[in-house]
Amino acid sequence: MTGAVEAGQKVPLRRNRDFWFLWTGVGVATWGNAVTSAAYPLLLIWNGGSASAAGLVGFAGLLPVLLVQLPAGVFVDRWDRRRTMVVCNAVCAVSLASVGVALLFGRLWLPHLMIVAFAEGSAFVFYRLSERAAVVNVVHPDQLPTAMAQNQARGRAAGLAGQPTGSSLFVLARWAPFLFTAVLHLVALVNLLFIKSRFQSDRAPRRRRLRTEVAEGIGWMFRQEFLRTAILLVSVTNVLFQALRLAIVVIINEHGGSPAFMGVIGVLSGVGGISGAMLGPLMVRRFHPGAVITGVFAVWTCAMPLVAMTSQPVFLGALMSVMLFAGALINVIAGVYQVQVTPDELQGRVGSVASLISSGANSMGPLLAGLLLASVGGSRTVLCLSVVMAAVTVTALLSRPIRAARLKTPDASAP
Repeated sequence: MTGAVEAGQKVPLRRNRDFWFLWTGVGVATWGNAVTSAAYPLLLIWNGGSASAAGLVGFAGLLPVLLVQLPAGVFVDRWDRRRTMVVCNAVCAVSLASVGVALLFGRLWLPHLMIVAFAEGSAFVFYRLSERAAVVNVVHPDQLPTAMAQNQARGRAAGLAGQPTGSSLFVLARWAPFLFTAVLHLVALVNLLFIKSRFQSDRAPRRRRLRTEVAEGIGWMFRQEFLRTAILLVSVTNVLFQALRLAIVVIINEHGGSPAFMGVIGVLSGVGGISGAMLGPLMVRRFHPGAVITGVFAVWTCAMPLVAMTSQPVFLGALMSVMLFAGALINVIAGVYQVQVTPDELQGRVGSVASLISSGANSMGPLLAGLLLASVGGSRTVLCLSVVMAAVTVTALLSRPIRAARLKTPDASAP
């Protein structure tokens, strides 16, 4: 295998050792994140806790997307991106191991879980920004759509493996998902040590005020009319899906289902997400971004209310599979568009602004869902979410920037 991509050289992705070390390392870490995401609500809801407690832990885990995102983008552009990812893996390994050890000794303390969830979420903010900024320096520009699609498929595969892994390990022992994930982060850390490529281009070192550098990223992003509009709409849908995931857990529990049912739903939905990601490069070549976004929103509007009508895990899994198939298409085409148009020295900051807008309010999803679920139950909560989804779809259909967006056509011959 060949390592770094030299200037102008196109190495097939299957022979690019640095890309595959990066791809597999991040995949293992993301798998671990999916395992703990599945384990937290099971730990709280099936062990005498409540939907509100699960919502608080979910809130703590997603809060860094709101609080840490913008400064993280600045530091990702300042620091060595590979070293940053190494530190992030170490933080996750230590914090999650502390939960596993505590549960091994029979200790369950909600503030401890919230602190660890916040630490893990903060590390993943830096981690994901660093990886997305690094990819463009590890692969040839013509291969970027394929690389981004493979990254998206990897994330979906991690979700596919994470839900049943987390559920199965939880059934085996409450502490098992957390110690398992700590080990996965150590594996991901070692992978990074084998990468030879630099994760950023050469640039003159300069120190400026944090606020100034953050403002540069915000200003650049808001001058991109399509990105600004699309990300604002996606931010609303992300909140809805965070709430929907917790609602499904409650619906299963309300109807006497087992935690293992969540594994079935996770497998089916993960297959849909992987399929959508692999179809991403074809969609990049054949459809404009606006057409993909409005089509995906329409699919979600039709599928979401059906979740309220059943508690059967296979049917719920099939619905989530359709919705995640569609969602993967948005992630690929939006990711390619953003990385293509962003200068390398701004990749971290622009990525952080995009993530803040699209996902910063995610922490409100579990929190609001917990309140709604406690008040009206699972099915009615899903119907409330469906009404908001329909309004987002109508807004996208009427938006001129969404309709007018165009994407650079990649080299169809790129391996």
